[in-house]
Amino acid sequence: MSNYNKVIIFIVVLIIFSASVIYLYTSENSINRTMPEISSNIVRGDNSYNEAVDLLNDRDFNGARNSAMSASDCFNNSFSQLLSIRNNYTSDTNDVYKKYIDAALNEVELKRNATNYLLTAIDYLENNQNSTGSYYASQANDFMYEAIEFQNVRISIVKDNPSLFK
Repeated sequence: MSNYNKVIIFIVVLIIFSASVIYLYTSENSINRTMPEISSNIVRGDNSYNEAVDLLNDRDFNGARNSAMSASDCFNNSFSQLLSIRNNYTSDTNDVYKKYIDAALNEVELKRNATNYLLTAIDYLENNQNSTGSYYASQANDFMYEAIEFQNVRISIVKDNPSLFK
């Protein structure tokens, strides 16, 4: 093999390696750029959900419904963005990122379920069907407690890997 061919092969390998590094860096940077918005939506959803519960306890059904719908919007937006990230994983995506996204998806899915059950509870309680409304409210509470377990996993992953989450 001539020196010319060796140089060409070396350059091609170098270009492929550089492109791979840039793609991986861009993929992980994309995750880091998107996560603050996702986290912010989750926090806003949590706040709206808690407000809905407080309003429901005060028997302000319209206010509770509006806050629960706001929470639902936030959780749905976060879920869509997280799914998009997961669907665009590459073979080189860091396993820590994958665990984080999986924990966040589980958390948000449970919070979506909690919000849906809370909305159902509001409807029943507003129509004085207290037993059924209380059942749905209790189920919403259970979903939210389960979601908090995944939230804690997500927080722990960030805490244990500060160099990956900027």
